[in-house]
Amino acid sequence: GLVLSTAAARAAGIQVLTVPSNDASPAISGAVWYPCATAPATLKLGPYLLSATKDCPVAGTKLPLVVISHGRTGSFLGHRDTAQALADAGFVVAAISHPCDNARDSSRTDELSAFVDRPADIKRLVDYMLGAWSHASVIDADRIGLFGFSRGGYTGLVVAGANPRFDARIGMCAG
Repeated sequence: GLVLSTAAARAAGIQVLTVPSNDASPAISGAVWYPCATAPATLKLGPYLLSATKDCPVAGTKLPLVVISHGRTGSFLGHRDTAQALADAGFVVAAISHPCDNARDSSRTDELSAFVDRPADIKRLVDYMLGAWSHASVIDADRIGLFGFSRGGYTGLVVAGANPRFDARIGMCAG
């Protein structure tokens, strides 16, 4: 019973997120999920129904941060179930829609610049979360992770230090 009551006391809070534009890059839209002590409600965001509480106070301090990078032409809502589960478990989770490579705007999805811009988007997101986000003080800057699938996985590898090779002599998935 104690385990169930503890789990029931946690719920995902959610805020809409906008990382401001800078001289070189456009604004980035997304959302932040986080632990919240308020009971969740059904919330419609885009075409999806979420179980979360909009703009509730953050429950906790020294919380780990996970950032999410979606796949090619995805959106910040693509991994909403994972974001919500992580927030319910005590994480702050920030997910963005990468500019010009998302479900609403795929204008540069097939350009090499998408592979360069994505890691820079994640750096801007982390900087925003640790600085300008209204609840930045609850994040433990020593515990930051990245979740990505498909092109989001590529983004995570580059952010972690991988050095991509775009060599025409290397076949896609050779071997």
